[in-house]
Amino acid sequence: MSDGLSRPALSFSRRLRQWMPNDHNRGQWLLGLVFLGLVLLSLLGENGRLLLRYEREAVLQGEYWRLITGHLVHGSTQHLILNSAGLALIAALFRHDNYSWRAWLLVALFSMAAIDLGLVFLEPQLTWYVGLSGVLHGALAAGAVAWWRYESKLLALSLTVILLGKLTWEQWHGALPLSGDLAVVVDAHLYGALGGALAGFILWVQAHRQVAVKSRI
Repeated sequence: MSDGLSRPALSFSRRLRQWMPNDHNRGQWLLGLVFLGLVLLSLLGENGRLLLRYEREAVLQGEYWRLITGHLVHGSTQHLILNSAGLALIAALFRHDNYSWRAWLLVALFSMAAIDLGLVFLEPQLTWYVGLSGVLHGALAAGAVAWWRYESKLLALSLTVILLGKLTWEQWHGALPLSGDLAVVVDAHLYGALGGALAGFILWVQAHRQVAVKSRI
């Protein structure tokens, strides 16, 4: 009787492992969850956006959740669509073996932290901020670092030049014309890119150390 019970249990276990995300597609699951979260947050309306956006005075008074949620809410449907398109572009550019899903989480956290520190300490005139674009620039910067490790030097150089050129343009001339009527905080792009690049270099050093340790074993 015990053998009869073990077979269904074993079959269920195998099916469960097939259904659960593995290392190969876990990043796709994470991406899908992020997109779903962005859409759901957009349904909260104006009151929800006011509660969750980065707001300088509210943060200084202890509403620290805004340092995270401010990156996840958007000012309009157009804003959400543009950021979602940027998220899809990043997913298309960088393969699953460039970074693990944990590494991408680290990149996102470093980008958010860099943006938050920059806005709080360097942008006192900025009263509020919403959007994922700063974090997306961090992901592009980290992806460029990964390409220097995994892709051809031509591809890595091209992406690096494009990103640096965009950031430089924005610092000198403001947002790109493609932004339309959206009010773009270009400094958030710069801070996010710096945070993402830092995370990318930390991951590079960590990977180098792991290879060095394995080579000595």
